[in-house]
Amino acid sequence: MTQLSEQTSRLVRDELQLAQLELKSAAKSAGQGAGLFSGAGVLALFGFGAVVTTAIAALDIALPLWAAALIVAAVLFLCAGVAALLGKKKVENVAPPLEKTVDSVKQDIHEVQEGRRHDQP
Repeated sequence: MTQLSEQTSRLVRDELQLAQLELKSAAKSAGQGAGLFSGAGVLALFGFGAVVTTAIAALDIALPLWAAALIVAAVLFLCAGVAALLGKKKVENVAPPLEKTVDSVKQDIHEVQEGRRHDQP
């Protein structure tokens, strides 16, 4: 009985460590995705500022200045789109937390049940 108690205690500790590792990994990936979304928002804001500047420059001076500003705005929006798609992909790829832990606990329960069946006369 003492051995069962020690094994159960060790098993619970091991499962908690596994759960902690899985949660850290999922949180890290979700944080990276959120960071990419934030970066996309900042780039989109800069793109809007560049479009506004382009409109002002187009009304104020000759074609080459506003054309250059428009190209800069297009590049910023392109970067924002790429960052948004990468962020979305990163967030979608976050695995459900504790998947390995749940599988491991199910296996442990199965083994304990099998062990009890073999111990009974």
